[in-house]
Amino acid sequence: MSDQRTVLITGGTGSLGFRTAEAILRDPDRVVVITGRGADAVNAAAARLGDRAVGMSLDLASLSAVRRFARGFGELGLPPLHAVVCNAGTQIVSGTVRTVDGIEQTFAVNHLAHFLLVRELLPTMATPGRIVFVASDTHDPTKPTGMPRPVYTTAWDLAHPDDSEAVGPGLAGRRRYTTSKLCNVLATYEFARHLDGTVPPAVTVNAFDPGLMPGTGLGRDYRGIQGWAWRYLLPALTIVPGINVHTPRRSAAALARLVLAPELAGTTGRYFSGQREIKSSAESYDIAKGEDLWRTSVEIIEKL
Repeated sequence: MSDQRTVLITGGTGSLGFRTAEAILRDPDRVVVITGRGADAVNAAAARLGDRAVGMSLDLASLSAVRRFARGFGELGLPPLHAVVCNAGTQIVSGTVRTVDGIEQTFAVNHLAHFLLVRELLPTMATPGRIVFVASDTHDPTKPTGMPRPVYTTAWDLAHPDDSEAVGPGLAGRRRYTTSKLCNVLATYEFARHLDGTVPPAVTVNAFDPGLMPGTGLGRDYRGIQGWAWRYLLPALTIVPGINVHTPRRSAAALARLVLAPELAGTTGRYFSGQREIKSSAESYDIAKGEDLWRTSVEIIEKL
């Protein structure tokens, strides 16, 4: 009987996702499925990873595409699904972009699509299994990230924002990003509560902060001095000790540990910054907001 298990990583063509797949594939008993928006790019990335990697296109801006992907996943003939790494993300620099479902795109891609993906895949997962949401310390206003503090009113408001809100240039987009990362942490804790009931847990759910990884595709739309600093200046800070700035390879090793490490088999509902378990923001422990996010997310995905 084969001991092989499958790990699904969304956003596997990007720096963190690709490097995480590399790290996980060092375990000979793991098969990795990576996703990306374009079939050519994701297939090329999978080919670079080797014969235990599979590339699949997935449009996280379409809930029907996510649902089709999840429901067809079990028909691929792969080893049992052991882990899901919800890594893909987007950041809209300016304006409001809505998905084909009419949902604000940052909320839709960073939170709602992954929420749906996990709910659809959970019944098919092998146990013990692991789910990891890639969050960000930008969700915590006490951290010196240079990003605006998240503003969580209701999940419905986040999905359907008022286009007329008066904010500074670029602020709305960056704030939607930090709020979506807060949603990742809130969703982590809600999934852990909903899955609680076995010791050790049959499926663990944790959140991961990779730290700032300058030069990666998340800042692809930055312009001017901001774009120059992202691509050329900030990467130099990865060699400075004691700050939360890392290369994708270093963050990927820490993320792969959450998927593979035997000592974390019973760890659930926690927040990790790199290798360390730490406290997330005070707001992320707000049970009322977590319940609102869960309830509204279920309502939206069941209607579409």
